Amino acid sequence: MPKYIDGFVIPVPKKKIAEYRKLAQTAGKVWREHGALQYMECVAEDIKSPFGVPFGKLTNLKPSETVIFAWIVYKSRAHRDRVNAKVMKDPRITGLDHTKMPFDANRMTFGGFDVLVEAK
Repeated sequence: MPKYIDGFVIPVPKKKIAEYRKLAQTAGKVWREHGALQYMECVAEDIKSPFGVPFGKLTNLKPSETVIFAWIVYKSRAHRDRVNAKVMKDPRITGLDHTKMPFDANRMTFGGFDVLVEAK
């Protein structure tokens, strides 16, 4: 079955990782309850690539920051749109103070992706 992925790359101050984790745990619960197949949030551990564009350069990372790499899996684009419509009405999300996020949303990047290969 083809799947659809929302992917995110987010620079986060290292001192705010615990706060970010709490936000991500809530978000993960909300997305899964509304039908997402999988929700993953990962903190950078090894991002010094000897080739390509390293995450640090890609995100204009400051020494006091790290990178979050995250994704949400859906059945399809239509499924993603239905799930996100429910999520955006959920009081656990609408009740967040977007001016007090533990990261700068203007530096976050995200997009929707069709799955090209899924190795099993």
